[in-house]
Parts: sequence; structure tokens; C-alpha cells
Amino acid sequence: MTEFNVSITSATRRRKLKDGTTAEYPQYYCEYREPLTKKRRRRAFNRKKDAEAFRNALLVKVAENNYVDERKAPTVSKAIDHWLADKESKVKASTLKGYKVVANGAIRGPLLIGTAQERADYTESGIAPKNARFIRLLGDIKLTALTTAMIRVWHKTVVEQCGNYTANRAKSHLKSILALAEEDFSVRAPSMPTGLARSRHKPKKAILTPEDIARLVAAAKNDAEHGIYYAFPFLAGTRPSEQLGLLWSEVDFDKSVIRICRIQERDGSLAEMTKTEAGTREIPMTATLREMLLEWRIRCPRKGKELHRVFPGPGRLQEWPKPRLGGGGPLLYQNYRKRYWAPVFKALRLSYVTPHSARHSFISTLQAQGIEVGLVAQIAGHANPTVTLGHYTQAVRGGAAAMAALDHAYSHSAAGSTYAGP
Repeated sequence: MTEFNVSITSATRRRKLKDGTTAEYPQYYCEYREPLTKKRRRRAFNRKKDAEAFRNALLVKVAENNYVDERKAPTVSKAIDHWLADKESKVKASTLKGYKVVANGAIRGPLLIGTAQERADYTESGIAPKNARFIRLLGDIKLTALTTAMIRVWHKTVVEQCGNYTANRAKSHLKSILALAEEDFSVRAPSMPTGLARSRHKPKKAILTPEDIARLVAAAKNDAEHGIYYAFPFLAGTRPSEQLGLLWSEVDFDKSVIRICRIQERDGSLAEMTKTEAGTREIPMTATLREMLLEWRIRCPRKGKELHRVFPGPGRLQEWPKPRLGGGGPLLYQNYRKRYWAPVFKALRLSYVTPHSARHSFISTLQAQGIEVGLVAQIAGHANPTVTLGHYTQAVRGGAAAMAALDHAYSHSAAGSTYAGP
């Protein structure tokens, strides 16, 4: 590699003042050959320490092969567009829409000064209210010029205007945006500032104990028509949209795994992707879940004459063991909660929890059974273990061991529990 040198020179500049006198002050220059084109460059600074700081930073960039011509460097706005385009085929439409709202409104800018509703209306329509005022954010700043200090000021501004939650969500997106830009544009990302305002501590989601779940699973085994619907999320840790979007073609009894690769949208349609990239995964079946699914496959409503959805809407009941007729279509989430979920809590006199809290119970139980958090994150479909626990633990055991531990926890708790069905 050709040796790279930056020299600092100085000169005295003179300026005539209004009173007729002449003021003299020093001017400092960094002179060098541009590493890519080899053309001569000269940058002027009013202070020597600024020139030295620029020289030192330039030497580090060249030494680490991270030099980018500042005049051609992408802006934060371009990096946002690049990140959103990358996400487009990897997350569902509603998730991408949420990314766009935060990235455009709280990172790119400008940020409307006003109420949350006014900002939401402006984001939706693009029409600003009368006499609207805006704050410039990071969109026009080149990635080579972006600093940790700028990010700190930006975060404080968003906190003041939109609150901690939006600011911290935007910071998380910005970190991902800069990381992708660093990979694809070869522009080193600045360090994220530390000690920023955190969101208020949220109360923990109410979850059932293993003993309560054992009662519920015991009830499900005796409830041929509804049991699998409310036991499944406790045994598989799925999100409601993943459960309702599951097809029989993704249940592999030979390998005892369930493949999660799609979700059901609010209107009952199927989206051929999961909430996030990490959401596409295989979940090992517990012995209990496998047995329940095998029994349910016999009774499950068909789509025409073929098995389709694992959790379809009900059809017309026939004499056992014939399957229902006229069902097999989508089961909307609100109907699922009303018809299949809520009644069992009343029948068993259990504290009501939401379907999503069953997922929390699943994850918490695996952790309590000593399963490594890295493996728990993989089974749960989290992007990384920090989402699961806040720190990383190396996963060394297989998924079958995790499911056996879960089965043991519920089976052990179920000792002595009997239930005749609702």
C-alpha cells in the first residue's frame, strides 16, 4: 500500500473591519492526496486542534481501509431507504409499515412540533397543519459526518417531542440502519451514545404457573373439540398469528417438529412470512403436543375433503369419528379468544391471561428448567438472546431436550390433577 501522508500548514489571513482597521488571524490547512483518486485535497480550519483532529481521523480511516470520499458518501436518508428496501421481503407488511413510520417520522425528519395525533395525521396524509413548525433531524447528514454527539442530541430531541418509547424505538432502528450501511456502503458507523433516557419500567405480563398450566393441559386432553386450541400456545410458544396461520403441511410427525413459516393476518388471510426473519423456525413437539395433534387430525374440519388449517373455524359436527363438515376456513383472532380461549379460564377458575401470555409462560418455563437462553431464543423465534433474557448464553443442547424439560415440568405439576372437561 502506498504511504499516505497528511501535512498541516498555516497562513495568516487578513480581513478589513468596518472601522477601517485590519484584523489578522491564523488559518490552518490539511493537505493530502485523496486515497482513491490521488487528487490533491486541501481542507481549511480556523483552529489548529480541529485540523489535527481531522488529520488523525483521516489517518485511522486510511490505515483501517475505511476511507470514503465525503463528497460521495450517502446520507442518513439514503441509508434509511436502503434499510427499508432490505426489510421489505423479510417482514410482514404491517411490520414494515411500522418501521417506515418511525424511520421517516423520528429519524429522517423533519419532525412536526405538535401533538401525537397531529404527527400521526401528517405522517398519514403528508399535509401539515396550518402554521406548522418542524425540527430538522438526521436525514440530510452524511454518514461520514454523523457523530455520537449528534445522535445524543437527536435522541434528546425525540424524547422531548415524542417521549421515551418512540425515541428508544427509533434509536434501535437507527442502530440497525447504520449497521447495514456499514456493511454495504463501507462507511464506519459511529458508536451509539450511552446513558440515554430509558423507557419507564413496564409491569410484567401476568402468566400462569406450571401448576395452573398443568391443569389447563389436563383439561385440554379431555376436551376433544376445543382442547388443542387453548393448549397449543402453552406447549409450542407460538404467537397467536402463528398458531392461527399454521397448516397441516407444516406439521411433521416423522421428525416431530412444527415449521413456523407464515402468519394469519387480522382479516384471516395468510401471509407467507412471519413477523420477523427469526420467526421462521422449527419447534420440536413435546410428547403431549404430538399426541394431541394426532388425535385432532382425525377430527379437524377439512377444506373440502383435504386437511388444510390446523386451527380452522368450526364446521358442522358429525357422528364420531367422522370430521366436521363445512369448516376449514380461517378462524379470526377475536372469535378464537371468545369461543376457544376465554371459556376454559372460567371453567377452571383460573386467572385470565391473554393468548400471548401463554408464549411468555412457555419461555419462562424453559428458562426455569435450565435450558440455555440461546436455544430458548431460537425456539421462541427471537432475533437474538438479548430479546429473551437480556444477555447471551451458549446453546449446547438440542431442541428435543428442551421440549422434554417442558413436558416434564407440566407433567410433574399435573400429578394428582384431574379434570373431567368443561
